[in-house]
Amino acid sequence: MKSTRRHTERHRSERVGWLRAAVLGANDGIVSTASLVVGVAAAGAAPHSILISGVAGLVAGAMSMAAGEYVSVHTQADTEQADLARESAELKQDSAAEHRELAAIYVGRGLEPALAQQVAEQLMRHDALGAHARDELGISEALSAKPLQAAMASAASFATGAVLPLAVAALTPPDRVIVAVAAASIGLLCLLGAVAAKVGGASVLKGAWRVTLWGAIAMGITAAVGAMFGASP
Repeated sequence: MKSTRRHTERHRSERVGWLRAAVLGANDGIVSTASLVVGVAAAGAAPHSILISGVAGLVAGAMSMAAGEYVSVHTQADTEQADLARESAELKQDSAAEHRELAAIYVGRGLEPALAQQVAEQLMRHDALGAHARDELGISEALSAKPLQAAMASAASFATGAVLPLAVAALTPPDRVIVAVAAASIGLLCLLGAVAAKVGGASVLKGAWRVTLWGAIAMGITAAVGAMFGASP
């Protein structure tokens, strides 16, 4: 007797929603908090002021990331729902026209017209709205917008990223804070870029270099501004 066990595969595209939010959050947490700490330190602030500024930046940044990500992704989800509602109405109004439209899509992808008609008919018989959502609108379960998931991933990853430069600042002598935080943050950004690229199936070297470069630029500019307008005599 032949096995009827289903063959299942997990693809990297299924991770794109939470991976994008998590990487963006952690990157922003490291860069913004490290830049804030370096900038305040370059301005000649006292050690406790540096830490207070960093903690405030962590809390504000995490909340901002969560709110921004939720609103952004929710807007995408609302758009998807509106498109699905419109498509559902069109299916009820003129199913034959929607069948021709779906068949034309498959012809454009390389199927023979007769086969495209059969495929469209069978898929619409099984799940008409799902077929049009996937092949006409480009909406699928794996790639659909998930606002709450994205918001939570962004806030948690931002806080995690922000804690690391803060910990370095707290454990480093005041006269070495700038160098220590900058060096540690660049190393963390390099690791983050490499891990994110590895999980996403991209080039590890390019991922690490891209994240590290922009983080170093951000910290350098912030340090220059802090030194320029600082409180040091």
